[in-house]
Amino acid sequence: MAATIGFDFGTNSVRCLIVDIATGKELGTAVEVYETGEAGVMTDPSDHNIARQNPADYLCGMEITTREALAQAAQRNPSFTPDAVVGIGVDTTGSTPLPLDKEGVPLAMRPEFGDNPNAQAWLWKDHTGYAEAAEITALAAKGYPEYLAKCGGIYSSEWFFSKILQCLRVDPAVFDAAYTWAEICDYIPAELTDTTAPTVMKRSRCAAGHKAMFNKEWGGLPSREFLAQLDPKLGALRERLYAESYTVDTVAGYLTEAWAGRLGLTAGIPVAVGAFDAHLGAIGAGVKEGTLVKIIGTSTCDVLVSAELDRDVPGICGIVDGSVLPGYWGLEAGQSAVGDIFNWFVNSIEPGGKEQASHEELTSKAALLRPGQSGLLALDWNNGNRTILVDQRLTGLLVGQTLHTRPEEIYRALVEGTAFGALAIIERFEEYGVDIQEVINCGGVSEKNEMLLQIYADVTGREMKISLSSETCALGSAIAAAVAAGKASGGFDDFEEAQSAMCHVKEVTYQPDPENHNVYQDLFRLYMQLHDAFGVQGAATDLSTVMKDLLTIKERALAEHV
Repeated sequence: MAATIGFDFGTNSVRCLIVDIATGKELGTAVEVYETGEAGVMTDPSDHNIARQNPADYLCGMEITTREALAQAAQRNPSFTPDAVVGIGVDTTGSTPLPLDKEGVPLAMRPEFGDNPNAQAWLWKDHTGYAEAAEITALAAKGYPEYLAKCGGIYSSEWFFSKILQCLRVDPAVFDAAYTWAEICDYIPAELTDTTAPTVMKRSRCAAGHKAMFNKEWGGLPSREFLAQLDPKLGALRERLYAESYTVDTVAGYLTEAWAGRLGLTAGIPVAVGAFDAHLGAIGAGVKEGTLVKIIGTSTCDVLVSAELDRDVPGICGIVDGSVLPGYWGLEAGQSAVGDIFNWFVNSIEPGGKEQASHEELTSKAALLRPGQSGLLALDWNNGNRTILVDQRLTGLLVGQTLHTRPEEIYRALVEGTAFGALAIIERFEEYGVDIQEVINCGGVSEKNEMLLQIYADVTGREMKISLSSETCALGSAIAAAVAAGKASGGFDDFEEAQSAMCHVKEVTYQPDPENHNVYQDLFRLYMQLHDAFGVQGAATDLSTVMKDLLTIKERALAEHV
């Protein structure tokens, strides 16, 4: 038996998955919630934009989950031993940059910065740098338009340089103490392999290209001149970042004796270069040309690959050579909140009171409603718009409420709103010539909510498939580890061979209902009216009929299904 380990460092927890690489069978798995903050996230009630994480939680969680997963694998299969592990892969959230000192030690782990939130990891959904993102966008549009062309035309507050520039301005002491910054998908493989020294650490092509405007066409990262116009200190930092980036089939280094002891593994195991969860989740779901992979969780990432692209796609999160599969362009889009919206409604609004508010109860009632029956329409921007407007200052909206509106109707409208947002992304890709032949879903929400997947099928008019693995991102990391290890070590020489052996989809799929699709087409037209009116500057959009059109659709739905 040859096995690999995939680590998935998510928003709230770390997962460890041990996989038989001959079949993709899960041998052992474990999850550990981060200790610091609320569900692993450090927030500040005075500023809803703040979201940080303690990097020590990553290391502690990795140790706990590895030992638990190894014990589970041995219990399930007595022939399994830790010596069977031939590779390790890592995926993380992103952009989640971390300030490091000259030795590559996180500032948060130094006593003088331990209690300083600005010295922690700046989680992907930290939006404190929204003004800096707008400044970066404006400067690039004025003199460096090529930088924006590959990241959808707008730089986001979720991304690398927005957060670093924000740190420089609000806490120059932290910025000055940081010799460099690294994405956590770069730091964790480096920590495991004792390659944290900034001059040695291998940086992820995925993170560099999608979040830091890295591209070989202009010499890697944005020029020192460009960054210095934002702030001279940011320009000087460029030389302490990196000049190269690497794809996930590259070995970042080899597991050290110290970490092998902590994890219960054998020293010398190759560790693959890391990447973001969505991109490795796409690999775990079996992404190939023509396949859209939707990773649906607290937020949603949509990932495609293409061998050739003849033009850029405005409003998406990046077009990067080799960011998903080596040899292909990786295309990323997504929604800043999906599961988070449903959790907000259940946990914060508490419809019906604490005892009655639950996803299961609301879903069971909402599933009985017909499309359009609620008379409601929601915009899915509760955490900003990631694609196609790329504007984190946008907020959610619910239209059509009456004195008779029920909680389950609102819950369904929120689900439908995320489906309309998903369709807007699909239409943007196809508008610019990106072919989508199938959709494969993965992530926690797609595993738990059948109603959501049926609504997505009905709204988009497309069959919804589901990845067989419930840990698709971790599986993608395990696949990358198998390719990085290579056939000589019991792995694979390329991703096509590895995915053929290790990726599978469930037998059950969700087919679109033509009648429902027709109703949702009418609702989507109204959604796009709201989308443009509230999200597109200068849009001449008449909203005077939206509420009445919703009532007409509602009345028709009720009359047709008495």
